[in-house]
Amino acid sequence: MPRAPRPILTALCFALLPVAPALLAEEEPAPASKEPAPVVERAPLEERSQEDASGLERQLPSREQQQLKAGEESFLALWQPANVSAPNGLVILLPGEGESADWPDAIGPIRRNLPNAGWSTLSLTLPDPSGDPLPPRPVKTEEPSKAEPAVSPEKAEEEGPANTEQAGSAEPNTDPAPPPLSRDAIQKLQNARVFARIEAALAFAREQKPKSIVLLGHGTGAYWAAQFLNANEPKDVRNLLLIAAERPTGYEPALEDSLPTLKLATGDFYYKERRADRDAALLRMQASKRQKHPAYVQVAMTGLLGDRSTEQEQLIRRVRGWLSQHTGADSGG
Repeated sequence: MPRAPRPILTALCFALLPVAPALLAEEEPAPASKEPAPVVERAPLEERSQEDASGLERQLPSREQQQLKAGEESFLALWQPANVSAPNGLVILLPGEGESADWPDAIGPIRRNLPNAGWSTLSLTLPDPSGDPLPPRPVKTEEPSKAEPAVSPEKAEEEGPANTEQAGSAEPNTDPAPPPLSRDAIQKLQNARVFARIEAALAFAREQKPKSIVLLGHGTGAYWAAQFLNANEPKDVRNLLLIAAERPTGYEPALEDSLPTLKLATGDFYYKERRADRDAALLRMQASKRQKHPAYVQVAMTGLLGDRSTEQEQLIRRVRGWLSQHTGADSGG
């Protein structure tokens, strides 16, 4: 087949040049919208204590569950009435940091076993521990867009006041971010939340008309029980039990400073093989002697590594014995 002359081919190429961009334009996707994507607000994360409580609600019988109200917050408490016709009283249990209302150390075994000894139990869910204040966030400033020139005064006057306000809204926001809460403010908020839950538990307990009410705290729960009694001095709570007491990091006062001022029967249970616990217990004992506490008793216990069941049985017997001796109650079977 004979080839077309070169001048004819050149002419055809030039003739097709205006068509090529049009074909390419048809194949190109439409430009993306310049409108910003809608902001999706995420729901705040649940506290770990709330997640643990939700798990207990699924696992435990509904008859044991009580939803109590503390201010604007609702929280789970586990209720076990005494298994006798004439209960000795009611024990309110406060778990420590990271522990649930049915924690396997101390809280769970005591709440389930004391009813057989004639004591009703109410175990609380306490709020998550408060942390240090967050560092302040830097102030975000936005540079004016180069693609949108500033509106001249003459142009703004022509377009009217509505457009002038719209133009003004594009100015960068230089308002400072709200300051973060101080450590003192965070701790006061935590105090208020914990105290409100103890108050709600006391209100429920009083509805049962018990002979006596005892506060029992494990770990940092022992600290909160002591601080609540110091701050409020409820007349119908005459007994306090502390088990492996700890002070939350950064909180004041120390237990050795607040316990001696409580003129009520106090049982302080600690594990003597743990040096930190033993040293802290010694400070509390010395402080109680200086203040001549009328009814402060320490009980040294031995932890049994590898035999948790026997260790918990020993603790339950000690608690029952203390309640029998200091409240005049029958220790039960």
